Amino acid sequence: MTVGPTTDPRAAAGVTTPKRRGTELALLGFAVLITLTAQAIVDLTLTGSLTTELATFGVWISALWLVAHLVVRRFAPYADPLLLPCVALLVGLGLAVIHRLDLADRQIDATATREDAPVQLVWATLGVALFVAVLVLLRDHRLLSRFAYTLALVGLVLLAIPAVLPASLSEVNGAKIWIRVAGFSIQPGEFAKICLVVFFAAYLVDKRDVLALASRRVMGLELPRGRDLGPVLVAWMLSILVLVFERDLGSSLLLFGIFVVMLYIATERASWLLIGLALFAGGAFIAYQVFGHVQQRVDAWLDPFAYYDGSGFQVAQSLFGLGTGGLFGAGLGGGRPDQVPIAKSDFIASAVGEELGLFGLVAVIIVYLVLVERGLRTSLIVRDAFGKLLAAGLAFAVAWQVFVVLGGVTGLLPLTGLTTPFLAYGGSSLVANFVLVAVLVRISDAARRPAPAAAPPKPALGDAPTEVVQP
Repeated sequence: MTVGPTTDPRAAAGVTTPKRRGTELALLGFAVLITLTAQAIVDLTLTGSLTTELATFGVWISALWLVAHLVVRRFAPYADPLLLPCVALLVGLGLAVIHRLDLADRQIDATATREDAPVQLVWATLGVALFVAVLVLLRDHRLLSRFAYTLALVGLVLLAIPAVLPASLSEVNGAKIWIRVAGFSIQPGEFAKICLVVFFAAYLVDKRDVLALASRRVMGLELPRGRDLGPVLVAWMLSILVLVFERDLGSSLLLFGIFVVMLYIATERASWLLIGLALFAGGAFIAYQVFGHVQQRVDAWLDPFAYYDGSGFQVAQSLFGLGTGGLFGAGLGGGRPDQVPIAKSDFIASAVGEELGLFGLVAVIIVYLVLVERGLRTSLIVRDAFGKLLAAGLAFAVAWQVFVVLGGVTGLLPLTGLTTPFLAYGGSSLVANFVLVAVLVRISDAARRPAPAAAPPKPALGDAPTEVVQP
């Protein structure tokens, strides 16, 4: 019998599967080296010298990834060795760019004392702590399916809280997606996203046979039965409610897109994608006609320079910055990414494109592609149906968010208010995405772990040995 590759957990029992933890450690070291090099270039370019804070930062960030690696080595030894290094590289590059923008703020206002890079480092530390907690406490990803409906309720409550709070406690830049109390703010929708993906996976595993049934064939497509449209209509209505009450185009688009794609993966019917696109087009048209903030964003997207003094200023400045960067960029510290409003969070991709150029921005996109590809690969090789859908949903959530954000920054799509995962400034997004990756690591460990050796079969009664006994 031919045995598959040793990295395939479906191979015959007894085949040794490499853990690849040494590879992970080496890649983490490379990510730290790139992070510290970027920080040093920023300091030398903008201040002319290296500071003692760089050494402190180097020790801190190295300790973070070492702790994360040791926990993975102990509690998820068979996990994919590329997941954590991709996250480390994105977080490190994001910290370097945020630090560069902090120095730009200080050059504009010498009395400015607020620095966001140290705050982001603290958030990254909290994210790693939650990453560790998930791996230690969640030993089997299938346990999440038992709490699917509870997590759905938690996710809906998290989405609803900002909508019912007064604008003074929940609204930032026109979107009611925050909880702001005593100087502390959190965006609960980032955690709701994970809760709802878990629920979607569990629900679709239970109902996929029903949802895959076809009623009629139209132009080569097998359309679902009318009574089975309920789940996708509920998801559509939920996304519309988020758009109406929270004025949050990004979360609305993200949640509906994740559900439709997971529905397609569960049923393997392209008709669900067409139905989802039709509902999205209808919802987008209604939103444009009814909601002024949506119309404003669409108009600014279609012609940002016509609204340069208003709603189109961000996109126009972003396009100017990307044009200035060209192919190779102005170099870290050599551009003016601070000219783009909210460059540390919503438009950090524009800052990367201006100072690292098209090649640098494409390199960052490739890191995201590797992260998503490893998540989808995990979905393909994990043994249980719930794990397959959950890994695919989490990986697509990252891919969809990056696509929507980069589309807004480059003028391909209207602005949505989403942040670039791991790269952009923002505690809620960073911490929630660490939890997302921890779940992916746990599923990956189950997928790559060798199957337990089967117990030897009991001999048939006819094959049992006989013995003549003398009386």
